[in-house]
Amino acid sequence: MSARPLPTSTPAARGVDPARILAFLDALDSADDIEPHSLMILRHGQVVTAGWWNPYTPDRLQLLYSLSKSFTGTAAALAAAGKLIDLDAPVISYFPEFAADITDPRSRAMLVRHVATMSSGHLGETLDAARALDPEELVRGFLLLPPERDPGTVFAYNQPTTYTLAAIVQRVTGRPLTAYLRPRLLDPLGIGQAAWLSDRTGRELGFSGLHTTTDAVARLGELYLRRGVARGERLLPEDWVTEATRPHVATAGGMGGPGREDWDLGYGCQFWMSRHGYRGDGAYGQFCLVLPEQDAVIVTTAETERMQEMLNLVWAHLLPAFGPAPLTGREAAERALRERLAGLALPPAPGRGAPPAPGRGAPPGRADDWAAAAFVPAGGRCADQPGLSAVTVRGEPGGWTVTLTDDGHDLPLRLGGDGWTVTEDPVPVAVSGGWTDATTLGLDLLFLETPHHLLLTCSLPDRAFTARWSTQPLHGGPLRARRAPRPPSP
Repeated sequence: MSARPLPTSTPAARGVDPARILAFLDALDSADDIEPHSLMILRHGQVVTAGWWNPYTPDRLQLLYSLSKSFTGTAAALAAAGKLIDLDAPVISYFPEFAADITDPRSRAMLVRHVATMSSGHLGETLDAARALDPEELVRGFLLLPPERDPGTVFAYNQPTTYTLAAIVQRVTGRPLTAYLRPRLLDPLGIGQAAWLSDRTGRELGFSGLHTTTDAVARLGELYLRRGVARGERLLPEDWVTEATRPHVATAGGMGGPGREDWDLGYGCQFWMSRHGYRGDGAYGQFCLVLPEQDAVIVTTAETERMQEMLNLVWAHLLPAFGPAPLTGREAAERALRERLAGLALPPAPGRGAPPAPGRGAPPGRADDWAAAAFVPAGGRCADQPGLSAVTVRGEPGGWTVTLTDDGHDLPLRLGGDGWTVTEDPVPVAVSGGWTDATTLGLDLLFLETPHHLLLTCSLPDRAFTARWSTQPLHGGPLRARRAPRPPSP
């Protein structure tokens, strides 16, 4: 299903200074360890800026990590509006098969609204401990962990709370989250593809794992900005929007602390409070910033561990961009912004498209030596990707193919010339780099439906390779799983 385009305008027509957007792009370029992948800015209901850093594209699904939680909270709101769940009912009431096992009074007193607001009474993350208690049923493992405080009194960023909320929605509706949301949210908003990772129970995770487009995130943000109304149709109760976007529990000391100012301001129902407005956010820079005072939504996807610094750049450069509409005398800046957005690209890794001839006295490194070269992990094991057991390089008419063997499956990647070469199957990957000298092949493998790069180096004299993630994926598994789930074949 193709999404209906969002209405568009120029920045100046909507009171947004294009020079400040250019300054924000400059600041991103200058920032260490912040790699932007996409940016959308909406003002007064219209898109005024949209850009994707090549090889990312507008229709590419992207792993949202914990920004998924805001979609889960929305699903719970819809189920509550349909009288399928009661936010003031005990969590255990939705899982009567566990009732005999759950004896702790705090666990039994935990309400649906407590898991919606991450105020279960636990003092920290419980994901690993809950999985250890019950590897097959995370809800049961979570409920078996006695909260240290009364539910509703303390915040902890805790994945099983959102997982449990998602499990309740899926149990009462009898459908996965994406199937339940499709006619009630995704289609009415004009959102096309969306796919969610599932666990061994078949449940979609809820707390992470949603893959969708930057445009889809912008539409969700716009729905909340409009208090639950889209195109004149009420999709969410206004009371829910109020509850979801106000602080329920203090977060300082839970996820905040020094240098985490935008995590110190409270948590709503699957939304964070911010110094300006509120937001959904996911690891490595997936943001949906809703700014009611500015009547604006800002969406980013990125790869960075410096998420507070990225927000600081938004507040320093984009927040002052919003003013009264229209702005005049901005034609030159708008032309410059259009050109800048059209040329956004991630720098490719250095390297030649074929192995150079070795210098005098250098070790072998001719193209013939590389034509069917095989490599094993340096040190016997690839720590960052343990299933990655072999790399082979093959020269073919018209170019080279590098094949990674991971978890017993081959991932062949075609090498191109300058820039990024994209392979779609079996996993969408963009490849850049090449031979940095006669005996070394260095490649940057960008898994396009995630934020992550795998940096691969093959050494001909050692017949060994190293591979490391630029940022560590938070969902384990083989390389072929670094993509959005695909529907089963008919």
